Amino acid sequence: RNAKKARKEHVEVKKMSNLLIEILKIMKQEGAIKKYKIDVKKRSIEITIGELSECKAIKPRFTVDKNQIEKYRRRYLPARNLGIMIISTNKGLMTHEEAYAEGTGGCLIAYFY
Repeated sequence: RNAKKARKEHVEVKKMSNLLIEILKIMKQEGAIKKYKIDVKKRSIEITIGELSECKAIKPRFTVDKNQIEKYRRRYLPARNLGIMIISTNKGLMTHEEAYAEGTGGCLIAYFY
């Protein structure tokens, strides 16, 4: 988010984790980032930013069931069809739309739009 405000196209993240890689996969599917490249030797990730205005973690990580997803979507996302919340379920990370369609809940991780 800071890189987008500074009009930077590329970002290098020095901390690498499996959670971050899964979040980047979802963000790439949704078009928030264009691509990412993992450098194992440096233990860093190079990210090319796409259509991204806001990206934040949700703290504390609220536990939600399928009926509460709508309540938190209204709290964190600016409009009905704008933005994605990432939910950690027992089937892995997924968007709030996928979790609602499958009827599963989990922990809220982050949101972006």
